[in-house]
Amino acid sequence: MSKKNETIQRPIPLQPGESASVVSPIYPSVVYASETPDMLDDQYEGRIQGYTYAREGHPNATALAKQIDLLEQADGGIITGSGMAAITAAIMGSLSSGDHLVGGDQLYGRSLRLMKSDLPRFGIEVSLTDMTNIAKVRDAIKPNTKLILIELVSNPTLRVADISGIATLCQEKDIKLLVDNTFTTPMAFKPMSAGADIVVNSVTKLLAGHSDVTLGYVVAKHETINKSIYDFAVTTGLTPSPYECWLAERGLMTFALRFESSQATAKILAQYLTMNKNVDRVLYPTLPDHPDAAFVKQSLSVNGCNLVSFELKNKTREAANRFVKQLEGIAFAPTLGDVGTTLSHPASSSHRGLSENERLALGITEGFFRVSVGLEDPDTLKRKFEAALKSIT
Repeated sequence: MSKKNETIQRPIPLQPGESASVVSPIYPSVVYASETPDMLDDQYEGRIQGYTYAREGHPNATALAKQIDLLEQADGGIITGSGMAAITAAIMGSLSSGDHLVGGDQLYGRSLRLMKSDLPRFGIEVSLTDMTNIAKVRDAIKPNTKLILIELVSNPTLRVADISGIATLCQEKDIKLLVDNTFTTPMAFKPMSAGADIVVNSVTKLLAGHSDVTLGYVVAKHETINKSIYDFAVTTGLTPSPYECWLAERGLMTFALRFESSQATAKILAQYLTMNKNVDRVLYPTLPDHPDAAFVKQSLSVNGCNLVSFELKNKTREAANRFVKQLEGIAFAPTLGDVGTTLSHPASSSHRGLSENERLALGITEGFFRVSVGLEDPDTLKRKFEAALKSIT
């Protein structure tokens, strides 16, 4: 009998051979076929492992999440479409209308905007305070406080939170602690071991490391909270791309080497900037004059990470523009964690949503810059900065 008119598409699934692929394949499929309705029930109810619809999970997200789980010493991590998606899922999956959140007053600009402008619209109260001062954190707590959000190292002022004191306070008050570990990464700090209940990373940054991926990661210590975060992320479509998960997994393979190299160079650059006559102040965690040196020793040890912040003596926008134009070969871009060194100007990028007075209260002037140090030779970087700084004499 002729089969000439048969037009069924994809009747035979691809089968793996006897040999195993060394590199993870990319799974772009939106849907996954099951054999029976009973099998689908078993998958949804957790009796067997499998995939159904890519918004709910796919193999590339699972592979990436498991790799970061190992780094964070956690289990059940969730990959989202961006770092802010991870922060949003962590908060909205943990809190309800009428709850109160205490956040650091020196967080990433979009995190601050989320807490100031968006969460109150959903009935979630927010208070911002100085996470380096445990007395101020205690004063910010209310009877309905359910969550405290911190970055161990703040963006972009590189202040270091009193994580030990905050974790103890959270246990005392039965409050969940959420730590954004993007700046420090699990190479420098493991929040779960310090008492965190929820950990977030912007995979976009150092973990993926090549400025070609936008992804986030979130994991909760308690299974019920993790499930709530997962459900929120799936329902609201905070879905990661399989291709970007694959790219991030590839980038993660060199993460440890990139972290150590960029951290070593960042320390050299920070020390150089402290001696330049056109620089007013330098912030780097392991410098001896860092305002939170005791907390650095307690939580980061010798790890200063790859970010250096500094302020020009000339704090005008004119000087800032001139400096950026003269910094040859360094991308002026509001990002961090790339293999190439990048320079950002918080007043015109990450913290532009704050008023001038709010920025000044954080120490962010027009002359304030943040450097994300990449893999360049340290002497090359010093020469580049030397030439640009001379232009504002």
